[in-house]
Amino acid sequence: MKLLYLLHVLSTVVWVGGMFFAYLCLRPVAAAKLEPPQRLALWNGVFGRFFPWVWLSVILLIGTGHGIIQQMGGMAGLPVHIHVMLAVGYVMAVIFVYLYFVPYSRLRQAVADQNWKAGGAALNRIRILVGTNLALGLANITLIFLLPFLI
Repeated sequence: MKLLYLLHVLSTVVWVGGMFFAYLCLRPVAAAKLEPPQRLALWNGVFGRFFPWVWLSVILLIGTGHGIIQQMGGMAGLPVHIHVMLAVGYVMAVIFVYLYFVPYSRLRQAVADQNWKAGGAALNRIRILVGTNLALGLANITLIFLLPFLI
């Protein structure tokens, strides 16, 4: 059980921490100062390195989450904050899958084609989705600690 918790927390740290760094540190400080070709190439490279870790994190979060739930006797006996955490986690996973297969795919193609306008549009869509997932992730972490005291 402790190994499942450890993998669950580490996966959360990688995913949410990576989004926090990219959204609040890299984007406004470094990337915003670059011209579109350099900025889009930078983000394409960053995402190319980060997204395989996100895939691993999503798979581990879902797998370890369900493993922990099973060891606790299944969903029926669990408190509401676990149900909320699971629902938010699934929403985040769906957003990531969409982000990966639609706007990130468009960004990769735009960079390959040197179509900076299309790349900028794809990157803006990614920015919105990462911001949404970051907010959901931080809210989920907060709720898992606060809801037991509020309910």
